[in-house]
Amino acid sequence: MHDLVIKGGTVVDGSGMPAKVADVAVDGAIIAAVGSSVGPGRREIDASGLLVTPGFVDVHTHYDAQATWDPFLTPSSWHGVTTAIVGNCGVGFAPAAPDRHEWLIEMMEGVEDIPGAALTEGIQWEWETFPEYLDALDRRHFALDLGTQVPHGAVRGYVMGERGAANEPATPDDIAAMSELVAEGLAAGALGFSTSRTPLHRSKSGDLVPGTMVDAHELMGIAQAMSAVGHGVFQFAPEHVILPGQEWTWMRELARTTGRTVSVNFSQTDQAPDLWREVITKLDEARADGIPIVAQVHGRTVGLLMCLEGSYHPLMFHPAYQEIATLPLAERCAALRSGPIRDRLIRETPDDGGVFAKAVLGAMWKTWAVADGDIDYEPEPSDSLAAVAERTGTPVMQLVIDHLLTADGNGMVYSPFFNYSYGDLSFVYEAHLNPSTRMGLADAGAHVRVICDGGTPTFMLTHWTRDRTRGPKLPLEFVIHRQTRQTAELYGLGDRGWLAAGMRADINVIDYQSLTFGKPRMAWDLPGGAPRLVQKASGYRHTFVAGVETVTDDEFTGELPGRLVRGPR
Repeated sequence: MHDLVIKGGTVVDGSGMPAKVADVAVDGAIIAAVGSSVGPGRREIDASGLLVTPGFVDVHTHYDAQATWDPFLTPSSWHGVTTAIVGNCGVGFAPAAPDRHEWLIEMMEGVEDIPGAALTEGIQWEWETFPEYLDALDRRHFALDLGTQVPHGAVRGYVMGERGAANEPATPDDIAAMSELVAEGLAAGALGFSTSRTPLHRSKSGDLVPGTMVDAHELMGIAQAMSAVGHGVFQFAPEHVILPGQEWTWMRELARTTGRTVSVNFSQTDQAPDLWREVITKLDEARADGIPIVAQVHGRTVGLLMCLEGSYHPLMFHPAYQEIATLPLAERCAALRSGPIRDRLIRETPDDGGVFAKAVLGAMWKTWAVADGDIDYEPEPSDSLAAVAERTGTPVMQLVIDHLLTADGNGMVYSPFFNYSYGDLSFVYEAHLNPSTRMGLADAGAHVRVICDGGTPTFMLTHWTRDRTRGPKLPLEFVIHRQTRQTAELYGLGDRGWLAAGMRADINVIDYQSLTFGKPRMAWDLPGGAPRLVQKASGYRHTFVAGVETVTDDEFTGELPGRLVRGPR
């Protein structure tokens, strides 16, 4: 008799093969059988009419600090994620010299918009080296499994001090020391190494992330050390507009000579909206030549959810708003409902050299009011605030203010800045179809006051396989494969992401027809009461991690079977 049998569900097993009605039997932490005659179980779940999938594997999260205080790792664990990879984009908290803690916090706060006060309050510094950081995580239990990567910024600061922080050139001795630390981290169980080369990534003080401007020799030295260890993904955030021209040569050479898979962030920008086609061509060429390069692509736009309690919204650029910016929310709302502050915001364009006109008024053509209920992540251009203002003759800033004042001052507007240059998600659709791209970039745990994309696994099911109306859908089996077996294999996690005998019993049972999530809301639940946007799902009937039920009907059971994943398997 099996420990658990999930009976009669529509099984999409993660392999990409067609769905089938079948039973899934579990013994301990392992799937024992999948089929029509698996035998009885001590516990049986009737999954008739429900979708049964592997647990989702999210390879691009930023829970590096949150993992030290939050065993549930929300929002990912609300959305069927059973394995998450941290340490992306070159930022993290190990290795950490005792006098560099605040510097590392400022770097994470600036790059990933995680409140520094929460990091200072929440992190318990139990480590200095990367292996010690892994040991600290290993002592904790979670609602999902956690894998790590060694971040370039922390390594550079640890080895080179202020020279590293300032992006000064590394000496041969510096490169050797950094390579040794990366190899040490991989040998202790890290799944990869990450770096950032985009000027968008800056610390709270405005400094570029260490590694942004480094010579390719430094990256090659580190990758050669990774090759010697024998595993590890080389993940990096590029400067998107120049990727094919300035980055592709060293990427190809690094992947070709070391055998390490390069995983590069891949988005569409308004500055060069068609450049992605060149990237696709480069990916196709690398695949044809047997060179391991993949591109991580988001499931939707990369954008800003803006509200009065967030870290960014359109009013912040106006001098009139700055006069009330530090007031409590209720007092700000009162000043925005009527009076001279409101009038100035609506009528006056600041004399600031065109910053407000460009950054705010110039963005209204791709800014939308967020209605109650689900966010429309593929809105019609004709519904943008600029289009509504033109159609109704209403000043656009009046529309912005009035919407931000809804829901007692918690109203939101949404503005995508990547992946929406065509006014729809056609880039995302095309990018996901390319065999050299991988599901990623949701940034769960990061940018917590302007995005809430940890729910992307749910969005992939609801929007792309069920609800999309502005273009073709993606097959359900394809989407499940994209965020289970394919992402697991990218990081060498061959024991999960597939509902088959002998695999880990990481399983979701989902009410697919009713699956949804509501509008994000601001919660004040980070350490020290700092704010973040959260968005729960509705429709996860059961989630199992290593055979232990962590979620029942969208609520946590309290069980914490998740552990640190050390090394590929």
